[in-house]
Amino acid sequence: MSKAVFNMEPFNCPSCVKKIEHAVGNIDGVEEVKVMFNSGRVRVDFDETKTHADAVQDIIVRLGYPVLSKQVS
Repeated sequence: MSKAVFNMEPFNCPSCVKKIEHAVGNIDGVEEVKVMFNSGRVRVDFDETKTHADAVQDIIVRLGYPVLSKQVS
């Protein structure tokens, strides 16, 4: 199991959080998504044999939320 943390701008609305959690949570191999509203951080636990951090980042960016940086462990 791997973990990625995506640093973004703080979110303005709860619907943005739900949108990201839903889209990322539907990626095959994603086990858990936690969006931290005030800090603008998105933590994703995933199975690296099924997906990777770049695929998660692509989904977030396609939703219209720029990723400032990411850490993968």
